[in-house]
Amino acid sequence: MEATVTRTGTEGKTWGGGNEPLRASYGKMMMWFFILSDALTFSGFLAAYGFSRFKFIDSWPIADEVFNHFPFLHGVDAPMYYVALMTFILIFSSVTMVLAVDAGHQMKKGKVVFYMFLTIIGGVIFLGSQAWEWKNFIKGEYGAVTTNGGNILQFVDQDGHRVALDEFVVAAPTERVQRTRDNALWFTDEPTLPAYTIQDVQAGFQAHPDLLIRTQSLNEDGEKTVLTRAESELKLEKEGAGIVQGANLSQNEYGVPLFADFFFFITGFHGFHVFTGVLINIIIFFNVLLGTYERRGSYEMVEKVGLYWHFVDLVWVFVFTFFYLV
Repeated sequence: MEATVTRTGTEGKTWGGGNEPLRASYGKMMMWFFILSDALTFSGFLAAYGFSRFKFIDSWPIADEVFNHFPFLHGVDAPMYYVALMTFILIFSSVTMVLAVDAGHQMKKGKVVFYMFLTIIGGVIFLGSQAWEWKNFIKGEYGAVTTNGGNILQFVDQDGHRVALDEFVVAAPTERVQRTRDNALWFTDEPTLPAYTIQDVQAGFQAHPDLLIRTQSLNEDGEKTVLTRAESELKLEKEGAGIVQGANLSQNEYGVPLFADFFFFITGFHGFHVFTGVLINIIIFFNVLLGTYERRGSYEMVEKVGLYWHFVDLVWVFVFTFFYLV
């Protein structure tokens, strides 16, 4: 029995083996493949973040208390304001990229140059803002005490407001020697010495009876638990082990160390994408100025880099939602 093959006109409906499957050029198809693979990568990172946060749901740092800085407003509590501004700038740069692509379709070189310039400026501002945010996160503002179990003890006043170590601790006039490869076991270096010792903090705490200790554990209202004065004194005396100021990959003054690990990795990985996008946009921008795409009769390259830029902006929306808002 012979099989019968019926051929119908497929021109314009399916890919017949040419160089533009689905009516998209090879370059666009490859960009979509890259975006898909990168989206899966970011999805894995955010899923890992979600699982880790669920594991430490009772002690995870509160984003409003961590990201509450604003440039030139030192000491002003502005929870999430600057992060929201960063997000707006990045989304606005996506709008200018849309306008640049549309101008390219209309073969309007001047408008392409103008809108791509705005896109680049938006990306540079976002990168600078992220660097500023990293600086504040690493440096810290208040400082805290670490316990033998690796937990964080923060200091608050009677109204529940955070109190920095610098406000009540005075360093004892003793000289401490930092361990280096010359005077330590196993030829290891010690990280930078903190400004105070745990004994300094205990003495300063005893001298200020209006201070209390706040643990990283959350209560039923989703707020960190504040101990009584007696409980605070006992907690600091029995469990106080060291001082931490700011954040690094091993410990941070905000709470669970994984919080800082994910912050550096996820926002850093996204920042690398933004940095790459800015570089590519600059290259395309100068090609537009030189009239390269005008001579080709197509601004498709602007459209392809626009796809990447929109993807970077969309990823930040998810990072902003999961890391900062939820």
